[in-house]
Amino acid sequence: MNPNVVLPLGSSLLSFVFFAFLIDQWRERRRPYQLVWAIGMLWYALSAGTEFLGGAFGWSEPLYRAWYLIGAIWVAGWLGLGTAFLLARTRFGYAFAASLVLAGLFTFLTQAKYSYAGSGPAPVVYFAIAVAIAIAVAVATFRADDRWPWLAAAVVVGGTVVSAVMVALVKLPAPGWIVAPDTHIPTGELFPGYIRLLTPFFNITGAFALVLGAIYSAYIFMPKRRVIRYDLRRDQPASQFAINLLKAPVAIGVNLVASLATEIRDLVTGRLHSRVPATILIALGGLIPAITSGANRFGATSGFFVGEFLGVVFLFTGFLVSIEVFREIRIPFTGVVLQRRQAEPSST
Repeated sequence: MNPNVVLPLGSSLLSFVFFAFLIDQWRERRRPYQLVWAIGMLWYALSAGTEFLGGAFGWSEPLYRAWYLIGAIWVAGWLGLGTAFLLARTRFGYAFAASLVLAGLFTFLTQAKYSYAGSGPAPVVYFAIAVAIAIAVAVATFRADDRWPWLAAAVVVGGTVVSAVMVALVKLPAPGWIVAPDTHIPTGELFPGYIRLLTPFFNITGAFALVLGAIYSAYIFMPKRRVIRYDLRRDQPASQFAINLLKAPVAIGVNLVASLATEIRDLVTGRLHSRVPATILIALGGLIPAITSGANRFGATSGFFVGEFLGVVFLFTGFLVSIEVFREIRIPFTGVVLQRRQAEPSST
């Protein structure tokens, strides 16, 4: 069996199933993050579907354009946005703002290193947009304004529309598609720089938000040993707040590691909050395809379809484990409940 056919087909089918579960849950509970994640998984399914069609029946220009637009640009951004809505009432906005700045910076440095043809002012424009939105998100988070994800949504939705226009109108050299000669996996080399630079902009923001959001959720809901303490309350001097803000990522990492023994004990005894193992699985689901898609962007294509498949497997498993997302697991769009679980406390 051809892995370039089987793996994308498996990724697409599983993503469509995941999409149906999320939409079904959203119809009942109307949580924004469920709808946004559902849209992200729809893009995941369609992107993998284009890869299946290309591997099974041959690539064409429309299929190649759809693959790049949906998979290379849209997927990660929408999944990361779902995490932003899930954690809207927390201080995760600071991490999301940092993700935006890193994405803008990496986009700028990517152009500086690889000098994509046709980039024009795009690296500077994308970096400026990232910094501006990051500042707005950080300020809203500081003010405890849980509407900050809507600022992120403006970027993702606006970028989705703009990128669709860009990809639809750009002229591609014949034959209108390209695959790696050794693995026959598609790459983005035919697109001009101003479009290619959208991929690190969206993917780094989305992947960081998804992975860091999962880790942050695990940290919130796990029993903790606070080896390093920090305080992000607003009623403290600005200098002290800045020090605590810089200390927070280190403190969270150290406290997570210090708490592993207690976490394992609670997992064995069945007392661990479901979001902890769920978010670890989700973090893996976001990290693996981020690594393989990044490698694909720089010419290492062999692991791309494997990473894509493992990504959706870990994401789906993580969401199923989470009672927050799936309080009832049922056959989508029916009343047949496969499992009903009681809600857990919001913190531990």
